Amino acid sequence: MAGLQPVEAVLVIFGGTGDLTSRKLIPALHNLKAKDSLPQHFAVIGVGRRQLSDQEFRKNLYPALRQAVGENLRADTWAELQERIFYRRFDFQDERGYRVLREFLEQTDAAYQTGGNRIYYLAVAPEYFGVIVEKLYANGLVRNRSGQGWQRVVIEKPFGRDLATARVLNRKITAVFSEKNTFRIDHYLGKEMIQNIMVLRFANPLFEAVWNNKYVDNVQISATETVGVENRAGYYEQAGALRDMLQNHLLQLLTLTGMEPPVSLTTEAVRDEKVKVLRSLRALAPERVAGDVVRGQYGPGRIEGGQVAAYREEKGISPSSDTETFLALKVEIDNFRWAGVPFYIRTGKRLRAKSTDVIVQFKALPPILYVKEHGELEPNILIIRIQPKEGVYFQFNAKKPGMDPSISPVKMDFCQNCDFENNSPEAYEKLLLDVMRGDPTLFTRWDEVEYSWKFVDQIAQTWGEDQRISSPVPYPAGTWGPAAAGELLARDGRAWWSPGG
Repeated sequence: MAGLQPVEAVLVIFGGTGDLTSRKLIPALHNLKAKDSLPQHFAVIGVGRRQLSDQEFRKNLYPALRQAVGENLRADTWAELQERIFYRRFDFQDERGYRVLREFLEQTDAAYQTGGNRIYYLAVAPEYFGVIVEKLYANGLVRNRSGQGWQRVVIEKPFGRDLATARVLNRKITAVFSEKNTFRIDHYLGKEMIQNIMVLRFANPLFEAVWNNKYVDNVQISATETVGVENRAGYYEQAGALRDMLQNHLLQLLTLTGMEPPVSLTTEAVRDEKVKVLRSLRALAPERVAGDVVRGQYGPGRIEGGQVAAYREEKGISPSSDTETFLALKVEIDNFRWAGVPFYIRTGKRLRAKSTDVIVQFKALPPILYVKEHGELEPNILIIRIQPKEGVYFQFNAKKPGMDPSISPVKMDFCQNCDFENNSPEAYEKLLLDVMRGDPTLFTRWDEVEYSWKFVDQIAQTWGEDQRISSPVPYPAGTWGPAAAGELLARDGRAWWSPGG
């Protein structure tokens, strides 16, 4: 699918006046246009509940575009793009609004020669997903009158709140859109170095030969943030770190790190191997949740020299909230490749540094030769840096220069965005382009969603039933989280590696 070209289409964004549209989608379209990657026949229609003209809508998009793109903003590109951006106001429950939208889409098809191809992007609160999809179908927007073209739907997370709600939502969506036309977006999968995990593994015999339990001691997956809940209080109170990060982003990283080589690089072959990893996760019985999962919530502290408030003091947060802002857990994959290798996962807000990394620590050598003479050596580690730095860090041992016979760790450090911050495309650029191409490789298939919720529900259910762990442990902002997260590894004789290497 990688060689496919983007096809002419109209992008309809429900939630056109929201932050996602102005901060991510429109900047991504600008950058694609600047790279001449958008199809010639293309238009955008924003749908929202605010009363705006087309010109007012475009004007409102510009400040966020300028902030997101910075010095790469091209006036000529924006001038051309904005002429293809339109706005329609109606409530998502309003039948008449959909009929007006249908008529406008038919006019747009004729004006921009888009052939009835439509992308419906649901950049809205989850409670509107099912409503919008059903209204689109009921008002003839999924199959236009000519019967020409394709229609695809793009759905932002969260896809349900648990397995039961995810199944209900999936039934509503697949009753209207086929699986191949349903794009469940996880923007993490659009990040450059996440796409590079498979290349690093399967294009280098040096790594694939040792990517197993014979040589790997443990794997650590960390996604840490310095920011707090910011303006997402309503969503975050319902989601927490468990649903916001583990169910999608972190389990996706786990599958790419742990998967077997696919039989080909086709979409379904890759997805099949990812699902096998999720199916192989060892079940978390209640006693394992109590012992192998750490749940925390940030208190007051200092971030980058400034004092910050506790989570319960944030605007829109209940002063008695038990929502977790930190999560650490030990996961095991029960298959021949990974049997006995622990995967440690950590994520949290208001931590010491912002970083997303996959860290592979290799096993120690037996106590002979240099180990016998010099004592325990530093382990070999491979770090795949995903953000903010993008690259690969490899640590190995070498003799110190000079007469001293001692051994010390040295590093090979490749950073692809250190010198050029905008060297890598934004995740939404790649993902929007893939929707236009009809390439779902970097989007989650339903069974991936299903198995990830099965795993996450075990944790949520135990938290709800076990009073000992029903409330998160407080930790000071600006630290690495609760002390119990360190103890999770210490009891196995291990420790967390610092983000970034």
